[in-house]
Formats: sequence, C-alpha cells, structure tokens
Amino acid sequence: MSPPAIIAPSILSADFGALGKACSDTIHHGASWLHIDIMDGHFVPNMTFGAPVVTKIRPHVQRPSAACGKGTFDCHMMIAEPKKWVKDFQKAGCDLYCFHYEAAITSTAAENPADHSDSKTSPKEMIRYVHEQKMLAGIAIKPDTPVDVLWDILDNPDTKEVPDMVLVMTVHPGFGGQKFMASELPKVKALRQRYPELNIEVDGGLSEATIDEAAEAGANVIVAGSAVFGAKDPADVISKLRKAVETRRQS
Repeated sequence: MSPPAIIAPSILSADFGALGKACSDTIHHGASWLHIDIMDGHFVPNMTFGAPVVTKIRPHVQRPSAACGKGTFDCHMMIAEPKKWVKDFQKAGCDLYCFHYEAAITSTAAENPADHSDSKTSPKEMIRYVHEQKMLAGIAIKPDTPVDVLWDILDNPDTKEVPDMVLVMTVHPGFGGQKFMASELPKVKALRQRYPELNIEVDGGLSEATIDEAAEAGANVIVAGSAVFGAKDPADVISKLRKAVETRRQS
C-alpha cells in the first residue's frame, strides 16, 4: 500500500509576527509536518527567510521521534546553490532537506556559503551529502521539468543516493496563493505506479477543492498554505485533507 497521509502546512502563509506560536498551533491542530519555503531571490524571484528563522521556530515544535514522524521540518530549498546551505540548515533543525533538481544540475560543489568551487555537484551527490549530514533528502521538480529525469536517480542501487521523497510542484515556485495546476498530476501518477512506497509530495494550490485530484493521482504528502492558515477551523481542514488521501491510498 502507498504511504500514509502526511499533511504539511506551509508556514509561508502563517503570521510572521507570531511565527513560533503559529507553528506549534498548527501541529496541535493535527498537521504532520511543517513545510518551510526557503527562497533566495535567485533561483526564484522572491525571498523568504533563512536558517536563523528555522533555528528560532525549532524549539516551538518537538523533533520527530522517527524518520518522517510528526514535527518534521520539511525545508523546501528554492535556492541556486543548495549544497552550500546543507550544514547550516541541519544545525538549525531541518529534518528533511528538499532541493530542486534544476538547481542541482547547475550549481557548484561548494559546501559552505562563503566557499567557491569550480566543481559541479549533481542530484545524486546532493542526496548522498544530505544523508551524510543525518537528514532526509527530498528532490523537487518544477512544472517545466519532465518527471522522467528522476528515473535514473530513483532506480539507483545505491540507497545513499536515493531520495526519501519527491516533490512535484503544482505551481511555478516563488509565490504563495497561485492556482493549482492539474496538468502536473500525470507526473504524480507515473511516480506512484513505478514507486508504490515512495513519499510523493505536491505543493501549490492545494485545498479542499483540489485535494481529491491530487490524492487520486497518488500524492500522500500534501502542502497547503492559505487553505490551512487562512481557515476559520484549521484542524477541520487538516482532517479533511488527510481523509481525502487516506481513502485513496493505493495497494
């Protein structure tokens, strides 16, 4: 059977003036993970926050007791140089470091923000490096990226270079509140058919109105921002998102 439902509200839609409380409240409302959008103004045209903010909110949410457990900080790294920031985010309290495939094939192998390197990294090298830093590794693809670029990565016999999660963007990354792109769901379906036990995340435009399509395609990790943080009853929304996935889990 496909993995259980994981609801990961995006704190990009939370109240930044009381972010720690918003994070702890959201977990109390039934969220599994917190999705933390990191944007550098280069890979995407927007900027959000960095490792110091993750450090500050980490004490408000208990660390997961097991891999992928409740309280996981799912850091979505929309940044041009993902390898440079792995250590900083590990120290800050990140549990799952999800970088973009598109960044990994063009960025350097430098391991610290101040470093420079003429060598290039790769998606497989990135996954291995994240695992070496004792974090889970995720790999994300934009809407313009075909899903088959991931087959060689996911079929790798070396498990240290295989991601723990794949994120399929259902909007163009960079801004919250965009319209859900159902055109990306065939990617989710193809992933679920090939990798029944894989955690497959969807991010962008997810709400009660779009969850059924995503769940039917096989997504089990659901990122929702304004749908949760803007709701009168966030716990009810989280419950409905979870039920939609659980009732469609594939055997």
